[in-house]
Amino acid sequence: MAPTLVLLHGFTHTGASWAPVLAELGERYRGIAPDLRGHGAASDREPVTLEAVLGDLDSLAPERFGLAGYSMGGRLALHLALAHPDRVERLVLIGASPGIADRAEREDRRQADEELAGELERSSIEEFADRWATTPVLAGQPAKVLATVRADRLRSSPGGLARALRGLGTGALPSLWDRLSELQMPVTLIVGERDLKFQEIAEQMAYELPRAKVVVVAGAGHAVHLEAPGRAAEVVGGGPPRSVEPR
Repeated sequence: MAPTLVLLHGFTHTGASWAPVLAELGERYRGIAPDLRGHGAASDREPVTLEAVLGDLDSLAPERFGLAGYSMGGRLALHLALAHPDRVERLVLIGASPGIADRAEREDRRQADEELAGELERSSIEEFADRWATTPVLAGQPAKVLATVRADRLRSSPGGLARALRGLGTGALPSLWDRLSELQMPVTLIVGERDLKFQEIAEQMAYELPRAKVVVVAGAGHAVHLEAPGRAAEVVGGGPPRSVEPR
């Protein structure tokens, strides 16, 4: 039987966002890419809390599996790996962080996310999808990626995304910086060449993780799995990266 990969999407995306990577991986892996609470088919599932999401993933995943996550999904993947270190064979994080270490800064972010959640609830999903596409960290995405991502965002609802911000946002979840040393499985941190902010975060994380490497994908931005799915699949699948610069 093919080994299992559990793939966690980012905020405003759905499990369908992993389709290009899964297509590249072919039959080598059994991919599980669920819609996380607050998103897509799970837009109306409540409560949208870390505990509830980890429970969903616990019930979906087999006894042993590889785990990958992008952005918000990467943060959740870290929580899942810490909750089940004996089950996660390896961990791949794309444009992800362990959260905000400083409590005051984390509270400021929580308040900002609460304000954005309120604005979301007063918007249509089309309006918010267009607004979110202008987020600075997502700048420079090719037109084809922008169109695909917009269609994916329209699968969610404003209310669901607002609940996800309140329950799973960077300000809502505890920082994991002081727990990175607990992760003994191999960890690969993928970042795009244009994503300078998360390159720095990845280097800091690699210093704290016992068995980590950073892979910088040439020409890509924050969403490497969308901008360069073939190269992302090679790394997620554990194969040698092609046209990728290792740390």
